[in-house]
Amino acid sequence: MDFDAIVIGSGMSGGIAAKELCERGLKVLMLERGRDIDPATDFNDSVMPWELKNNNMVAEEEVARDYPVQRQNHSFSEATKHFWVKDTEHPYITPEDAPFGWIRGDHLGGRSIMWGRQSYRMSPMDFEANALDGHGCDWPIRYEDLAPYYDQVERFIGVAGAQDGLPQLPDGDFLPPFAMNDGEKFFKSAIETGFSGRKVIIGRAANLSVAQPHHTELGRGDCQNRSICERGCSFGAMHSTLSSSLPAARRTGNLTLVTDAIVQSILQDPATGKATGVRVIDRNTKVGRTYEARIIFLNASTIPTAQILLASANEQNPNGLANGSDQVGRNLMDHISGLVTGGVIPGALDTYYKGRRPTGIYIPRFRNISEDGDGYIRGFGFQGAALRTGGKPPAYLPGIGPGLKESARQLGPWMMFVAGFGEMLPNPENRVTLHRTKTDQWGMPLAHIACRYGPNEISMASQMLSDGKAMIEAAGGTVTFQTDKAAAPGFGIHEMGTARMGNDPKTSVLNKYNQAHQVPNLFCTDGAAMSSSACQNPSLTYMALAARAAHNATQMLREGVI
Repeated sequence: MDFDAIVIGSGMSGGIAAKELCERGLKVLMLERGRDIDPATDFNDSVMPWELKNNNMVAEEEVARDYPVQRQNHSFSEATKHFWVKDTEHPYITPEDAPFGWIRGDHLGGRSIMWGRQSYRMSPMDFEANALDGHGCDWPIRYEDLAPYYDQVERFIGVAGAQDGLPQLPDGDFLPPFAMNDGEKFFKSAIETGFSGRKVIIGRAANLSVAQPHHTELGRGDCQNRSICERGCSFGAMHSTLSSSLPAARRTGNLTLVTDAIVQSILQDPATGKATGVRVIDRNTKVGRTYEARIIFLNASTIPTAQILLASANEQNPNGLANGSDQVGRNLMDHISGLVTGGVIPGALDTYYKGRRPTGIYIPRFRNISEDGDGYIRGFGFQGAALRTGGKPPAYLPGIGPGLKESARQLGPWMMFVAGFGEMLPNPENRVTLHRTKTDQWGMPLAHIACRYGPNEISMASQMLSDGKAMIEAAGGTVTFQTDKAAAPGFGIHEMGTARMGNDPKTSVLNKYNQAHQVPNLFCTDGAAMSSSACQNPSLTYMALAARAAHNATQMLREGVI
């Protein structure tokens, strides 16, 4: 079968790319390296707590053997372990002094099934930052270029949020926001009173607070406020490729899906410079085959995208496809994370809350905006939540009968947690390369990932901890817990930057349309395309870039430009 387009990867950005291309009338082949997913059997969101093996904990021996990296994700459990790769089967290499946490899910939909759904736009200042302070290359687009596609994606996936009127965090086309609980309202009042430039807002989440007709047409329903989204949502209330993008693409009749197809390389015509197709290896049989198409969308995720481009080296491009700038694999970024502060706050002791809301609070960036940074540039935001303690007593406390029942009715104080996510500067020495001799079970060179925080991130991390403590205390609280250092790069699960956009082909891989400078019919709209990281969760930006690139690629194809 002939295809107009091949989309490599079915995750967050690949799903949107395929949906947009299909809706524009193109015949699209989507290639996914992992297995197919059947919500009826693979989602565990209807399993009761008492039905979960080992109280939803994975056996220590199994964790140590198969999941030493994946286990460090907060969503890893007995109910979700089948969504995470076994580290033993998917090795990669890092320097001994620079660990990197590569969190992965090789299956249809990728990490769109397990993501945290926090959906924030980058702001005008984020697209201008590289040009202003000289770190990285200038973005070839500005906020105004992407704003209509932010609108489009928000409407399609469904983002619940409030209109907050903050220039560093632009408002969008939102569903009604989820409500803060009384502990968070108390915290919000204290922080906004004590710090004039700081705002506490409800987290903007890709969960359907109220499903719209265009959502229900795809079989999606309202969020049930269960907060077990990482198991997969049978209601379709959270956006994922499976709940949203694939149903929309399939109803066009233009989509062909092939799973268990590990992309080995992208093929190129030496005469025209255009990509002609994709060579894959069957994950199970290890038999190779080739698919051809007129345009290629590379959405394999940041690190695999770099691997594929580097592995696609040919006689004309010995350093890798689209790599005349030597920037493929370089400038790997992740948000500096794992900096958590928790404490007891005194307010709202006569109230509780109903349900388990699928989002928390967000404190948008204020450093180097309304408040100076302490010797660093850029900034950070906080995610968090307030929880009422008490209720069900822990199993180790004595008690039986009426006394135990009565103690279960007694509520304790509110606990407030805030966790910082900080911007990481692009650095060409933070990079992905291919190991010269070590390969995986399919004969593909292993990724060598070298990524370290720089002085700017380290200085920022110190301030995140001090600001977290100051805010808990400003609310009259007492800090009871604080991490002492940031998590290793990768554990923010926001990796990006290995095939960056830019104006100059000598210093970047992609142009303003996410089109490879050197391969005119090759587009990349996953995290690899990012020229800087900002400090907001990036998935919404990937999806907006994918929608914009699909629009422009289709026009180019029809006009005969590519």
